[in-house]
Amino acid sequence: MKAKILYVEDDLTLSFVTRDNLQMKGYEVDFCGDGITALEMIGKRVYDLFILDVMLPRMDGFTLAAKIRGENMQIPILFLTARSTKEDRITGLKLGADDYITKPFSIEELVLKIEIFLRRSKIVTTDDVLINNFRLGNLLFDAANQQLTDGEKTTDLTHRENELLRFFYLHLNQIIKREEILINIWGNDHFFASRSLDVFISRLRKLLKSDPNILLENIHNVGYRMKVKE
Repeated sequence: MKAKILYVEDDLTLSFVTRDNLQMKGYEVDFCGDGITALEMIGKRVYDLFILDVMLPRMDGFTLAAKIRGENMQIPILFLTARSTKEDRITGLKLGADDYITKPFSIEELVLKIEIFLRRSKIVTTDDVLINNFRLGNLLFDAANQQLTDGEKTTDLTHRENELLRFFYLHLNQIIKREEILINIWGNDHFFASRSLDVFISRLRKLLKSDPNILLENIHNVGYRMKVKE
């Protein structure tokens, strides 16, 4: 089945070209030009991925992303923006966005990121579930359903949080170089990916703080190590 994408962009020329190319790649693309209309469309249909411009009329992309995350933590959100400041990027990531692409961008780059996120969000098979449920200290990490449970509260994870936590679990008690994490989770070790990693490390620490025995250590000038104290 075709993946269903909601694309929200107020630049009509850019949106026409981008939408046309995505449809030729086999995606089913719904389009609108402002945040309010997007929110109405989200209430009527289920989507597999959101592509949001930041500077939107009626409701900006940051506000729209926050409202989406208030209802669903799992569907990937990809920002397209001409604003490339670190503060803007960090704001988007803290709201739960999975990645950024700065305008102007290539269709190839956009399609690559879409494929990565859709592949990670596919429903897993029964065999996959058996290797995607992990005990992490006093926490239960259900990677298949992107959830972390501490016995009382279940927290939905974003795709990036889920993939990063799973990568740390599979390398428990091992020092992992920053470059290795970036290549495996972000697909590159460029500057922005590196800054993005810092944001997600902070988010993981907050998610894991209910169990003080779980440590996510910063190994100076090398990378990180997750370990669980006995």
